[in-house]
Order: sequence, then structure tokens, then C-alpha cells
Amino acid sequence: MRQPGSSGALFVSLVVSLLTLAACSNGPGPQQGGTQDAGAELTVFAAASLKEPFTELARDFEAANPGSTVRLNLAGSTDLAAQLLAGAPADVFAAADEANMAKVLQGSLAAGEPQVIATNQLTIAVPPGNPAGITGFRDLAENRAQVVVCAVQVPCGAAAQQIEQAAGLVLSPVSEESSVTGVMGKVISGEADAGLVYVTDIRAAGDKVQEVPLPEAREAVNRYPLVRLAGSDNTQLADAFIRFVSSANGQATLQEAGFGAP
Repeated sequence: MRQPGSSGALFVSLVVSLLTLAACSNGPGPQQGGTQDAGAELTVFAAASLKEPFTELARDFEAANPGSTVRLNLAGSTDLAAQLLAGAPADVFAAADEANMAKVLQGSLAAGEPQVIATNQLTIAVPPGNPAGITGFRDLAENRAQVVVCAVQVPCGAAAQQIEQAAGLVLSPVSEESSVTGVMGKVISGEADAGLVYVTDIRAAGDKVQEVPLPEAREAVNRYPLVRLAGSDNTQLADAFIRFVSSANGQATLQEAGFGAP
């Protein structure tokens, strides 16, 4: 015999079950914005001369943002800009000059205005002991030294050309490289008597090379702009990385590597 009130209890139980199922099926999906970005992979295209400080900054940023990963694509700024214009996916772009950043801006690939994070200038790198006896820029032009420079399309090459024009001298390089890393490699390997590289590269190379001062480089200071790219899927994380680089700690890391203040 059925107990009184059992049908009512059954009905209430059924309603509760249905409401529970509805709540589960309509519950919130994956978190958006910062929560989603926090565990994302950030792709940063950065000028080759930024290798040392950006490697350190990427490591520190990952530690400050658990679950995030920063992938660095380091190359000449001209090559990086060309890759971006060809459709390469990236979140952040740091160039070694404003001319290559302008290409990205003209291609409508930047989200907002770039900000300058550092400055740099060229100097002369020679093998230890300075076998060719290089004393300054004039020696590079007049003493028939085997000199390596960056191609003029690359920021370090454009800067070298500006120095030539300011000094009224013309170099006859034995090789023109696509990045300052290539120039430094030629000097370190002994394939060149001297090379025009950034002061930051001299510091990073340690005792592998020797520096000969280049006062004329004051005529061609490179400014390094940084920007989030319009195609980024991780906008909050990209913006956080840019703030990190621009912070007091980020600036200290850049200046420890030899970069000048913005």
C-alpha cells in the first residue's frame, strides 16, 4: 500500500534533479581574458642584439606568471619584420630600430603605439690582442683592414652607413651580414680583423673579443621600440610582458646588458 505523501516527495526529488542537471549543462565555460592568458604561450619576435637581456627577462616573466611560456624568435629586425608581414604569428615585436617598426605599423600589424625601451650604439670589435692594430674608425677605412659589417638593410648596417657619412669615410667590408650576431661570429672566429657591433655585443662576448672605442657612433644611436601585435591571441599576457620589460626591474636588466635608457 502506497504511503501518503510519497508522490509529492517523488515530484520534489525529480524537480531537484532536473534543476541540478540544468545548472551543470549551462554552467560557465572556459575562463576568458587574464585567466586564459595566464597559462598561454607568448611568442616574442626580438632583434638579435636583445638576445641576452630578453632571454633573462623571458625566464623572469615565466617565474612571475606560473604556467606561461615565452618563446623568443631572435633574428635581424629586417628579417623579423618581413616574417610578420608575410603572416608569421606572434604576440610582441621588439625591433632594433624605428625604421623596421614603421614597416609593421604601415602593415597595420601593431596594436597601439610602440614604446621605446632602450637605446644602443655601435663600437668596434677586434680579436683578442688586436692583431691588425686597429685604433679607430679611420683605420677601418684606410688601412685595408678586413672589416665585417651588417648589411645596410639591417639596423646595425644602417647605423654603420650613418657613421660613414658623418665621418666622411667609406668602408670596404669583406662581408655584410644579416644580423649583428653574424658580424660578431666572424670576429670571434678570426675571419675578420674587425667588425662593427653594438656595445651590448661586446659586453656579452666577454674575453672573446676586444673593444676599440668608436666616438663617431654618437651620430647613429639606435632606439629599440616594442609593441603588441594586432593578431595576438594573448593580449593580456602580451601587455603584461611589455609592462614587465618597461618596469624598473626590466630596465635594470637591459642596462646591465649595456643598453642605454630610452
